[in-house]
Amino acid sequence: MEEHAQIALLHDGVPLLGFALVFVLLFRRLGLGATLGYLVAGAIVGPQILGLVGGAQSKMGIAELGIALLLFLVGLELSPGRLWRMRRDIFGLGTLQVALCGLAVSGVILIGTSFSVEAALALGLPLALSSTAQVLPMLQSAGRMRTPLGERAFSILLFQDLSIVPLITIIAAMSRNPAHAAGTPGWLLAVYTLAAIAGLVLAGRYLLRPLFRLIGNLGEREMFVFAGLFTVIASAAIMDALGVSPALGAFVAGVMLADSPYRHELEADVEPFRSILLGLFFLAVGMTLNLHAIAERPLFVAGMAAALIVVKTGIIMGLAMLFGMKWRQAFALGLLLSQGGEFGFVLFAEAQQAFLIENEAASVFGAIVTLSMATTPFLMMATARLRAQPEPSAEGLERPSSDGSNAIVIGYGRFGQTVAQMLIGQKISVTLVDTDVAMIETAGSFGMKVYYGDGTRVDILRQAGAAEAELLLFCQDGDKLDTEALEAIHHAFPEATIFVRAFDRRSVMKMKGAPIAGAVREMYESAIVMARRAMDSVGVDGAEIDRTEAEYRRRDQERLQVQKQTGDLRAARGMMFTHASAEAAAEAEDMEGPRP
Repeated sequence: MEEHAQIALLHDGVPLLGFALVFVLLFRRLGLGATLGYLVAGAIVGPQILGLVGGAQSKMGIAELGIALLLFLVGLELSPGRLWRMRRDIFGLGTLQVALCGLAVSGVILIGTSFSVEAALALGLPLALSSTAQVLPMLQSAGRMRTPLGERAFSILLFQDLSIVPLITIIAAMSRNPAHAAGTPGWLLAVYTLAAIAGLVLAGRYLLRPLFRLIGNLGEREMFVFAGLFTVIASAAIMDALGVSPALGAFVAGVMLADSPYRHELEADVEPFRSILLGLFFLAVGMTLNLHAIAERPLFVAGMAAALIVVKTGIIMGLAMLFGMKWRQAFALGLLLSQGGEFGFVLFAEAQQAFLIENEAASVFGAIVTLSMATTPFLMMATARLRAQPEPSAEGLERPSSDGSNAIVIGYGRFGQTVAQMLIGQKISVTLVDTDVAMIETAGSFGMKVYYGDGTRVDILRQAGAAEAELLLFCQDGDKLDTEALEAIHHAFPEATIFVRAFDRRSVMKMKGAPIAGAVREMYESAIVMARRAMDSVGVDGAEIDRTEAEYRRRDQERLQVQKQTGDLRAARGMMFTHASAEAAAEAEDMEGPRP
């Protein structure tokens, strides 16, 4: 029996992982996200198309641990203080979103179908929940998790996950299954939930932190993996035993460890398991879709998915604007959360067990959830221009004018700010020029007058007073300037000394022979400072540090001169400090003996 199970595992694993690999790579390449790739792969290998893999329900049971791991990692990102700061969005905006969207979608189902009120609620309320597993990775990959949009989306998603408990209670209360009559009352389930959360909080403070401290002192890296998985599984199991969402327990455990010094280690250890199990969850969902039932009603599935997206987008956008968001961000939030979510599949199963809906209805509405999830990446891409904040207008901004300054700084970013402030600190009058409207407005709020204009143009420089200036300092990003441009500027203003911020060695090579006093590579000096501090921290003698810096500067300058002459970036490679040159130097030192 065990041998048969092992063979079945191997037999299922090859097509599952193989198809998942192909479709996830393909869908990521197309910008559609991994979730849709997993769903399509599961549907294809499942029993209704190729029939390569069976037992979707058993795999779903294991894969739901991926949802718990996702919520655990989300909890690790949220300290209790940050959670308290977000309470208005979580319990205000989140409550209104779930209630209004759930009732509105239930109304659409009631009007558009022959379902009873109870069945419409059992289908509509779960559709108010969005896909945490799809939205959070989208926000994280775009780097928008800690933006106002990301925090609002996360607040709503968090409340949606918390709302699974009352939604299960509502479905249980409407149940037509006689076996449910003896089940746990809703009020008692709520008491159990609060008691379990309090118990997890205490366990996190008095058991988990000492445990991780002990593991850290022992230096056993693999034990962090065991302890992290134990924490997630144990907290999820406690909630599951009480009939509450296991993911809620995992989330609470994560929050309790968010302020601990072991947070980053836990994130790194748990993340691979989360990715694998979450992928398996979506594969199993794809396998369970009843494609025949969907094929019989394609227009209904498409129409209901469209209605779901429109209703949720409109309601969430309206609520977000009510909570102070601008319409573009509110629209983006509505689209981002417009799909159905993975917990809908769980609640549809609960509704089946409660005899509120048939298996066919669960499959059709599962397809509606899947289709709505598939549309999210397309909708976000299609509306990118509409949602983008309009570029600040340069209208009304003052153009450069000669005010008799000794220096003109072109580019007032992080580099130009330092240059300008040091000159001003030496009582040198400075005119500032930039094309970044947002930067100009921000600088104004700090009391700095920045003129709008492209400072690489001779006519703009002349308006700014370059003919009377002693210094022209080009501090803008990128490498727009080359020898020809700099010669034109020098010809127009021969009395001004020119300095240029260079992006890298290639930028310096582009300015070969240019009439400038100097080109400063933007990271060059700061990198040398860091290297000096690093050597000092490990006990290298100060004189040796000075010698190493001087030798590096000499080699680098000579190599740069050769590169400028030849135009070849790879020229004079032998002058670099490399592992080979270090080993050769060490061997020569051993032969000569120690320095006197």
